[in-house]
Amino acid sequence: MSEELDLSKFEKKMIIRNIEESDIDELLKLQNKCFPGMTPWKREHLESHIEHFQDGQFCAELEGKIIGSCSSLLINFDEYDDRHTWDDITDNGYITNHNPDGYNMYGIEVMVHPNYRRMKIGHRLYEARKDLARRLNLKSIIIGGRIPNYYKYADELTPREYVQQVTLHKIYDPVLSFQLLNEFTLMRINPNYLSDDLASYKYATLMEWNNVDYQPNTKRYYKTSHPVRVCVVQYMMKQINSFEEFAKQVEYYTDVASDAGSDFAVFPEIFTTQLMSFHDEKVPSKAIQKLTEYTEEYIELFTELAVRYNVNIIGGSHVVEEEGRIYNIAYLFRRDGTIEKQYKLHITPNERKWWGISRGDQVKVFNTDCGKIAIQICYDIEFPELARIATDKGAKIIFTPFCTEDRQGYLRVRYCAQARAVENQIYTVIAGTVGNLPQTENMDIQYAQSAIFAPSDFEFARDGIVVECNPNIEMVAIGDVDLEILRRQRQSGTVNQLKDRRKDIYSINYKKNH
Repeated sequence: MSEELDLSKFEKKMIIRNIEESDIDELLKLQNKCFPGMTPWKREHLESHIEHFQDGQFCAELEGKIIGSCSSLLINFDEYDDRHTWDDITDNGYITNHNPDGYNMYGIEVMVHPNYRRMKIGHRLYEARKDLARRLNLKSIIIGGRIPNYYKYADELTPREYVQQVTLHKIYDPVLSFQLLNEFTLMRINPNYLSDDLASYKYATLMEWNNVDYQPNTKRYYKTSHPVRVCVVQYMMKQINSFEEFAKQVEYYTDVASDAGSDFAVFPEIFTTQLMSFHDEKVPSKAIQKLTEYTEEYIELFTELAVRYNVNIIGGSHVVEEEGRIYNIAYLFRRDGTIEKQYKLHITPNERKWWGISRGDQVKVFNTDCGKIAIQICYDIEFPELARIATDKGAKIIFTPFCTEDRQGYLRVRYCAQARAVENQIYTVIAGTVGNLPQTENMDIQYAQSAIFAPSDFEFARDGIVVECNPNIEMVAIGDVDLEILRRQRQSGTVNQLKDRRKDIYSINYKKNH
């Protein structure tokens, strides 16, 4: 009697899964095989796809080898020009325009290894997209499809005539025929869609698959506004006698922010140095070491205030000792009780000289109930690369707690914050200290005019200033920033700094593993 046949040795495992960062090198090689003569993806393109919409990036894997893939993003298609190009719809391939609340999935590429075609790999990838569209309750999937066999007929047929012949099955086109078989219908033909697609004469067929399971949701609508209210605290540095006195001042301003319906309350950089005013320690390095002992009390205080007053708090910054080093750290205290932190990356000469502050090494972007935000502490806003990295990671607001002793130092922070708002089509918020601490070395005088800045364009505040405090007095400034206006302006503003960047001749290399 023969042994039972071991079927496992005959199995060839095919899976469709989401793309991961470890797949990038293999995908770049695959694209060169699939699209010879066309400009391939760069690593940063695929990293951006994973960062912004990993759920929409699929690959087909056979026996551990990637043999196909597809990429997509979500948009509200009605917001784009009928004659859009591939660069328009993908933000030059980076999909930073991905809209998590979009109604439509837009497919931007499908590729299958030449040796594995006619195995329905493309069909499986399309089905993965359709399943995702159903799961996300999207209205449709839209694709801009190449017509790569058109070059054979260009002398005798117009693009419309060619497409009609393919639709009638009189001509075979490997892309359009495939899309028709997968239940996509023709919307229109776009010229100059993909600049390096010479076989298609740069034409593309705009195709749509409608999700028959789509259920209109009355809570989903095209937003006319998405306001976020920010309360900037221009904090007075003055002599106090206890941590409890400091806590009362902080609670007062949190209460003011909450009463105004603020989403964020923003405190200045190292304003906890006020606690040094009741310690008789003249040596700066010892005084700052003493200040680190208040870290747990500081965190407990702001966590409790954020939850009790239902406001997200940018807790200025505080000096913290970690593994024998002292860092200048800004904390985000969310109103749901969770906490995040951003280390100061660039240390000023005075911080090094007097306090021995160490540098952080990561640009972070934080999710909040009002969208993605970043925190860049004082000197950090003067380095434009950091704001660009944060913007590329999805930040819509950059908060900058600062502490400057004179007008010149303050204006460096202000001018750079305004420049970052323009360069990145983003909102920036600066919050600084005023007053003086006569007995505290390196914190004896302060100068500030805290403010909220917007990009400079018609739909934003005049002069790009949403609101600002009076210079050098204790007060708050409360203003609304509109994230929906920001999103629209990034698509169709007078200028489009994000879309018009020449990534073909320059880029920022963020060494995130260092």
